[in-house]
Amino acid sequence: MNCKITRNAAKVLRLELDKPENADKKLKVVITHSHGDHAHYGMDLGEPTDKDEVVSTDKDIDVILTKGEELLDGVKIDYLYFPKEGFVITNPSKGNHGDH
Repeated sequence: MNCKITRNAAKVLRLELDKPENADKKLKVVITHSHGDHAHYGMDLGEPTDKDEVVSTDKDIDVILTKGEELLDGVKIDYLYFPKEGFVITNPSKGNHGDH
């Protein structure tokens, strides 16, 4: 499985992951809703289970993804400052380029 994190997102995520209370946790990307051929995504911090796969990224942040979940393979995590500040998770490899 594959996950991409942009530089902006990595900076914000690193601030959260480096907090002492999150020392044993990893970033987890989940599907909050799916319909048809695309999904809407969310994030949380947690620990992997036997149903998960831990994916390394080029930003030195490991991401937990549910094994075999096709719509999670290839997700991209970005952090935008405009028009509204916050995380945006898409999956361009599956044709999902943003919320609708």
